[in-house]
Amino acid sequence: MPESNLQFVTNQLYNLGNAGKENRQRVANIVLENQLLMKDLVTITFKVDDKISIKAAWILEWICTHHHLDWMIPYLEEFSSKINTLKYDSAIRPCAKICEHLANAFYTSKENDIQKNLKNTQIDNIISCGFDWLITPQKIAVRAYTMNTLYLFGLKKDWIHPELKHLIETKIIHESKGCKARGKQILELIAKRRK
Repeated sequence: MPESNLQFVTNQLYNLGNAGKENRQRVANIVLENQLLMKDLVTITFKVDDKISIKAAWILEWICTHHHLDWMIPYLEEFSSKINTLKYDSAIRPCAKICEHLANAFYTSKENDIQKNLKNTQIDNIISCGFDWLITPQKIAVRAYTMNTLYLFGLKKDWIHPELKHLIETKIIHESKGCKARGKQILELIAKRRK
């Protein structure tokens, strides 16, 4: 009896090895050759109590960053409604980066399919989760991606920039050098927008 796609993808992730570029690309290539496997990759990413979800998130982010962000379109609802359930730092970071990619695609001047398919409720879920990530202990990369994501979504939702500004000034800017640098950059962008 042939194994299911879900089991096949799970086995590939177990055999991934470390997070090296060549390993991520190797497993990403398997999904790139059969787009139907993307569904299983998303499913595994949100098996939040299983550490295999970390490797699934790595591959999902790799595909979105280096190949096809548009492949997320059928899964935007699942992704946006479940990102707040992620537990492992190593799964949150790649998903925070995917959120940033979605925000960048949504606000680019070049018309694209993300703009046509990313719904307000999905954006609201990403925003809500982003603020949660900023007020809870997270790695620098998660904070950096999230500040940028929230800044971009704040271009259309007026309430975001004042909240983001307050969080950066009272909390984030007092954390690591990396957080302070990105925080200052976002504060400058917000100030420029207000002029």
